Amino acid sequence: MPWEGELILIIQTAMHINTYIDHTILKPTTLVSDIEKLCAEAIQYGFAAVCVPPNFVKLARAQTAGTAVKVATVIGFPFGYSAVEAKIAEIVLAIVDGADELDVVVNISAIKNNDWQYLANEINHIMPIIQSKRKRIKIIIESGVLTDEEIIKCCEIYGLAGIDYLKTSTGYAEKGATVEAVKLFRLHLPATVQIKASGGIRDYAFAKQLIDAGATRLGCSAGVAIVNGAPAVETGY
Repeated sequence: MPWEGELILIIQTAMHINTYIDHTILKPTTLVSDIEKLCAEAIQYGFAAVCVPPNFVKLARAQTAGTAVKVATVIGFPFGYSAVEAKIAEIVLAIVDGADELDVVVNISAIKNNDWQYLANEINHIMPIIQSKRKRIKIIIESGVLTDEEIIKCCEIYGLAGIDYLKTSTGYAEKGATVEAVKLFRLHLPATVQIKASGGIRDYAFAKQLIDAGATRLGCSAGVAIVNGAPAVETGY
């Protein structure tokens, strides 16, 4: 029947939305107990990763040891102002501490000033380190403060660079993830580059809209609420 395909997609997404989630805490007042709780929830619910401040990478690695949960951290967070050399130092230390994935904020000011050469130089210095250590990189461009033209240019630069994910937002700008931004990403990125939506994702309905638009990861602190808000899956006929 015509609706069967849509029903199957809804059921599959409801069953597996946990695997899209980077369970996140990045507030400056984060406590050790917050990280322990975050990691325990990620293991319990089978989230893709935990995303923690750089100083908590070692703890998160220890808390998730022996599980499938990846450890992610942020670089140049939240504004991307840091010099390339500083970001490289952060990346190296995060990898030494046990990070699997690096969510790197690029220089947003450079984007707004159309300094594409700076951005190309930045990513060209970062990528060899990521690739040599076989880690994953998610580039954050803060789509909520960018024009469509700026987003498209970012898709071109970072698509060519061979990144793993282009990420919408830090969560610190006035506007977070949108369905429109995710669709624009997908339209202009190579198929090999995945999309991480983050910023303001607090319920299952919005999470599913972002996934339907093309997101394959969701960065959010409300992961448990999102999973618990998923529609019940009926197994009967």
